[in-house]
This record gives sequence, C-alpha cells and structure tokens, in this order.
Amino acid sequence: MNEFKFQPKSENKAFPTAEKFRMTDKVAYAEGSVVSKIIIRNDKGNVTLFAFDKGEFLSEHTAPYDAIVQVLDGTGEVVIDGVSFELNVGESIIMPANIRHAVIATEQFKMLLTMIK
Repeated sequence: MNEFKFQPKSENKAFPTAEKFRMTDKVAYAEGSVVSKIIIRNDKGNVTLFAFDKGEFLSEHTAPYDAIVQVLDGTGEVVIDGVSFELNVGESIIMPANIRHAVIATEQFKMLLTMIK
C-alpha cells in the first residue's frame, strides 16, 4: 500500500495552505489606516482580511457581486443603501450586489470580507 503524503503549496506566504492560522493574527492595526490582506483571489471570487483603525472607513461604493462581512474583532458600522447596521464580534451581514454600501470603524475592528462572483 502506497502512503500519500500531502505537500502544501501556496504562492501567498502570508496564508499557506494546509496549515492552520488565526485570522486576527494575520492582519495588524495601523494608526490612521485601513490595512487589507487578500487571503484568496481567483475567478470565482475573493476573501480579504481588513483591519480598520478607529474612525477609518471604506467610502460608499457598489460592487457587482454579493459580499458577506464577518466581524472578527471590535465594532464597526456597515451602511447599506442608507441604512446603518452596527456589527460586533461574531456578527455578519450580507451586502447585496449593485447596492451602495460603506464600512466605518466606530472603534478599531477587523473583518473578513468574502465576495463570490
């Protein structure tokens, strides 16, 4: 019987495959900034980590695909079509395609954004 040994491969050294990691450890807060790191990007969509310093934001915009925000640390505000939602650790919201939305850091917070095409 042949034994198969898995050899992990990854072009993105920050996010190796077949190795566990903690999302919140993979993106750090930076004073006065929004920091983002792409975990996965391909023709089907992307998964991106964000760390927002308090008061920082992603201005209102639209995207051609639905996207889900998952809050990993802190508290943030997501505005969808003029309606504001406060999100805390463990909470999520789906931002529908082609609808204006924005993200605002009411305090430092980290989120995972998943967009499926």
